[in-house]
Amino acid sequence: MAKIESHLGSLPEHYERLGLKKGEIALWEDGTRTNSGEKGTYEWWYFDSHLDDGTSLVIVFYTKSMMSPQTAPDPQVTFRLNRPGEAEYSQVYRPAKGEFSASKETCDVRIGHCYFRGDLRKYEIYYHDESMEVSVTLQSEVPPWRPETGHIFFGKDDENYFAWLPSVPEGKVTVEITRNGTTARKSGTGYHDHNWGNINMRKVMHHWYWGRARIGDYQVITSYIWAEKKYGYNEFPIFMIAKDGQILADDGAKLRFTPQGQFIEEETGKPVHDVLVYDYQDNRNHYRVSYRRKQSILNFPMVNDVHGVLRFLARLSGFDGAYHRFTGDGLIERLEAGRPVEKIESTALWELMYFGKTV
Repeated sequence: MAKIESHLGSLPEHYERLGLKKGEIALWEDGTRTNSGEKGTYEWWYFDSHLDDGTSLVIVFYTKSMMSPQTAPDPQVTFRLNRPGEAEYSQVYRPAKGEFSASKETCDVRIGHCYFRGDLRKYEIYYHDESMEVSVTLQSEVPPWRPETGHIFFGKDDENYFAWLPSVPEGKVTVEITRNGTTARKSGTGYHDHNWGNINMRKVMHHWYWGRARIGDYQVITSYIWAEKKYGYNEFPIFMIAKDGQILADDGAKLRFTPQGQFIEEETGKPVHDVLVYDYQDNRNHYRVSYRRKQSILNFPMVNDVHGVLRFLARLSGFDGAYHRFTGDGLIERLEAGRPVEKIESTALWELMYFGKTV
């Protein structure tokens, strides 16, 4: 079978087609890009944070499941709270029919009584279920960024795409959590990105690693994506490092990715690595970012997120996709003449999304 074309949209015609400017992010880019989940598309707004007491919090607003782009909108909010020494608190909130809106001009998404809104500088996120109420403020400390246009195109005529905008690569977070009548206020660091596309991701993506961390004065975003078999398992390296609010390096072509310590995760049957190394070197900079897994906080067979007849069809087709989330140590090294001249370590969070069959 001939390999089908896939590439990161980086040419002038890609920018013109999408109405984007190189190196500039407009406010509307974080607004809805799919007419609030029109048929054939999916879209989500993602937030995660590391809090100073070791708590991690992840909140995602979806127009529908990424696995069901052909369906009508099914707005939902997923909520995951991990506190040291406690079992994870995890919920999926679905509103009454019709209780969903999203602006095209800016990030202003409302799902029932929950909302996610902001202007590329400051965001407010509110979540509420029967036993938990959470208010988040995220203040950006790194400018919004995307790898070129942020669009990976698939097909001879670029007819299909997956798009990604890290609206807040890193920022200060304050969180107010009320549970069982008790309110706690916490602070830490956070991240927000925006994703959308027009084709079932498991048809074009085989798997990816993604991570982000604040390490000392540095902020990093790392990703390595493999396309599906019919696209020749094409690889998409993505890397961004910033310091003091300035982006230092972000050319994925200068990145070498090395996963180490592979094992098979029992719950999902997928290969997972204990160590990930992203080595970036251009004419001026040489950085090495490493993630070392301490804990798998989520191992999730994705068929569990499909319901009714769709779950039956997924099992019938042999779909066995999985999502993993990890925490551990993030290490950044700045090198000169091949030798580390600076080393800093901190907590990091990263994920492995695995749609395809194990290679």
